[in-house]
Amino acid sequence: MSLSVVIVGGLHTAARRATVAQLLADVPGSVVLHHDLATAVAGTVVRTIHDATGLLSAGEAPLSNDCACCALREDLVPELRRLADAGTTPLAIVELWDSVEPKAMAEVVAAGGLTVTGVITAVDPALLLPYLGNGDDLAERGLAAAPTDQRTVADTFARQLEYAPVLAILDSPEADDEDRELLTQLHPTARQVPVSGGHLVGDLAGAEELRLGPEVELDWDALLLNADDTNAFRGAGNCANDHNAPAPENAPPTPLARAALAGFDVEAAAAAQHPACALLPAEADNHGVSTFVWHRSRPFHPERLYDALEDLTCAAARSRGRFWLADKPDVLLHWDAAGGALCVEAAGPWLASLPDAAWEMVPPVRRAAAALDWHPEHGDCCQHLVFTSPGLDRDGLERLLEHCLLTDAEYAAGRTAWKHLPPAFDTLLEI
Repeated sequence: MSLSVVIVGGLHTAARRATVAQLLADVPGSVVLHHDLATAVAGTVVRTIHDATGLLSAGEAPLSNDCACCALREDLVPELRRLADAGTTPLAIVELWDSVEPKAMAEVVAAGGLTVTGVITAVDPALLLPYLGNGDDLAERGLAAAPTDQRTVADTFARQLEYAPVLAILDSPEADDEDRELLTQLHPTARQVPVSGGHLVGDLAGAEELRLGPEVELDWDALLLNADDTNAFRGAGNCANDHNAPAPENAPPTPLARAALAGFDVEAAAAAQHPACALLPAEADNHGVSTFVWHRSRPFHPERLYDALEDLTCAAARSRGRFWLADKPDVLLHWDAAGGALCVEAAGPWLASLPDAAWEMVPPVRRAAAALDWHPEHGDCCQHLVFTSPGLDRDGLERLLEHCLLTDAEYAAGRTAWKHLPPAFDTLLEI
C-alpha cells in the first residue's frame, strides 16, 4: 500500500483539530503526525503520532540551529518514510503547528521523495477578519517558530490561507454572510469543504480543547477523487463522535477525504504564489465585501507613493500584487499587506527587462502571466494591485493610487530622467 500525505495547517486551532478528527474518521487506517513547537524554548520539539484510537508514539527532536521549524523538517521526512516502509498506512495526516506555513512543509515532503496528495488550511470564518487584521508579532503571541521569526499573525495567516487549494471550513454559528464572502473573495479558486466541530472564539495561541459536533451529512459527489487506489480510501462517513466506527462496505469517500487525496502539484503551487505570475483575485462586490483591482501601465513616483503607504496599507484588510517604481524601472516589486503592515520586496527583473536569449530560461507560467499584462511600449512593466475588504472605499482608493503615478510631464521625461527621482524606497528595500 503506497502512502499518501496530506498537510493540514492553519492558525485556527479548533478548525484544524476538527479537520484532522474528521479525516481520521473518514479514512480508516490513517494516522496523524504533529510536531509541537511550543516546547522549542526548552530546546526540543515534541513529536506525536496517533490514530483514531489514540496515541501511538511520542518522541523529541532536538532543535537545529535554534530553529524549531528546522527540527520539524529534519524529523518529519524520516518518520513519514518509516510509515511508508511499513506499508500499512493509507494516509499520513501532517498536522502543522499553529504558525507553520504549509508551503515549506509541502516542499520538504515532496523533496523527500514522498507523495503529497493534498494541502488543506482549516478556517473558522468567524475568525477570518480578526486574524487578518491582527498586526501583532507572532512572538508576542507565543507563536514564533524561531528567535529570529519576525512574522505577524496577519501575514502568516494570509499565506496559510492563500497557498492551500483546499479550505476546510468549520461550521461556525457565529460566522455571517460577510465573513463567508470575504473568504471567497480572498481565495476565489479554493475548494471549500465543510467540517463540523466545536466553535471557540478567543485565544490566538489555540490552547482550547476541541469539542466535536454532531454528525452531519456530506455530499459524496461534490468532489472528484484522483487517488490511484480509491478502494483503499473508502470513508466511514462523517462519524465525528465515533472515530472507531467501522467503515460501511463500499461507502463512498467524503468530500474531505476526496480533497485530501485528489493530488497536489508543489511546483504549480509555488508558481501561483510568485509575485510575477500570481493569479490575483478578480473584481467582486457582494455582502458588503469588495475586491478592487487596479491595473495601470505608468510607473509610480517613488516619493508620492512612499508618502501614501500608510493610507494604502490601511485601506483594506488584504492587499497584494506587483508594482512598478519609476526610479527602478527594471525591477518587479512585490506588494504584500495585511494587518496594517506592508511588506515590499524586489522580485527580480520584469520580463521586458531581460535580453531575448534569457527568455528561454523563464518558466512558461511566467511568460504566460507577462503576456496578460503586456504593453506595446513597456512590456509587462505595470501596476497590478488588488485590495479586498469589507467597507472598501473604492473611489477614494483609486484617487490616491492615481495621485501616486507619474504626471504627464514626468512620464514624458523618459526612463533616464526617472532614474534620477528621489530613491524613497531604498531603505525599505534595504538597497
